[in-house]
Amino acid sequence: MARIRPEDHGRSLTVGAVAARSGVAVSTLHFYESRKLIHGWRSSGNQRRYGRDVLRRIAIIKIAQRVGIPLAEIKDALAGLPDGRTPTAADWRALSERWRADLDRRIAQLTDLRDKIDGCIGCGCLSISACPLRNPGDVLSETGTGAVLLDRDEPGSAMPAG
Repeated sequence: MARIRPEDHGRSLTVGAVAARSGVAVSTLHFYESRKLIHGWRSSGNQRRYGRDVLRRIAIIKIAQRVGIPLAEIKDALAGLPDGRTPTAADWRALSERWRADLDRRIAQLTDLRDKIDGCIGCGCLSISACPLRNPGDVLSETGTGAVLLDRDEPGSAMPAG
């Protein structure tokens, strides 16, 4: 159970206030807290309270989610920030630099996919040796002939995602 922090009386926010100010549902706040992305405490009246710094942390979480950063990575990044202090612009720069290489890699993958996708539209087979999306470099030729893609599309197959 979270500790009571009477020194924060008057400066803390209720779960409803945080939800209203951040635009995030109360259930989402509870989810974030269960995943240790944010934290709060109980008032002497057993009401949930949060420090004002939680608003900036929620903004960071939402932005990171929007660009596809997994919650586990967001949690790790937020864990590096000082507790109880509103994240600063410098903190955000450090976090965004941490994610930049992954974002660049994903952008390059999506750009490559976009540039190659018209070669598959209308093809219907997606297993031809020339398919740059489903069988890049004809790696499936090493597994034999026939419907190797169909066998690998079954749940639990070992075929890596392209």
